[in-house]
Amino acid sequence: MRRPTAEFTKQFLAQARHSLEKHHLPRVTRCLQMLPDGDIWWRPHPTSNSVGNLVLHLSGNVRQWIISGLGGEPDVRERDKEFEEHGPVPRRALLTRLRATVAEAGRVLAGLSARDLSRKLVIQGYRVTGFQAVFHVTEHFAYHTGQIIFVTKLKRGKDLGFTRLPEQKRKAPSPSVRKTRSV
Repeated sequence: MRRPTAEFTKQFLAQARHSLEKHHLPRVTRCLQMLPDGDIWWRPHPTSNSVGNLVLHLSGNVRQWIISGLGGEPDVRERDKEFEEHGPVPRRALLTRLRATVAEAGRVLAGLSARDLSRKLVIQGYRVTGFQAVFHVTEHFAYHTGQIIFVTKLKRGKDLGFTRLPEQKRKAPSPSVRKTRSV
């Protein structure tokens, strides 16, 4: 694999950090704040995961792949326990863990180089490059954020207002600003 350029590396890692820290984490946080405690641990079916399980899973995945895999910290993940938990782990504890994990991962990402992205690693038994590890984590975080949003919408019965198209964000011009046609 050809090593990515310094500019590509900088942009890719900045986008990965933005995705985790500024886009998905705030949505997960808002969902956790909107759900009653019982709904955080609600499972639609015994083979399904609760929002609480997904938050524990995201924390474990980010720690294993970014903080340990790329950052060199020991891998202490016990993946099965993320799904075996039935709660209630308090909302505050879930948020504290996820926020701290994402912040630590952000620091690791900020210090990576093109060489780090090209490096071959074995994470969770998979042979990947640093680039693939970062891409996996951002994709994985987005996937489970979508599940958390779905459960929150299902349980709250309302649109959470997360998505607005560019034309919906623009304000309509006031009547005094509209152009008039000359006759």
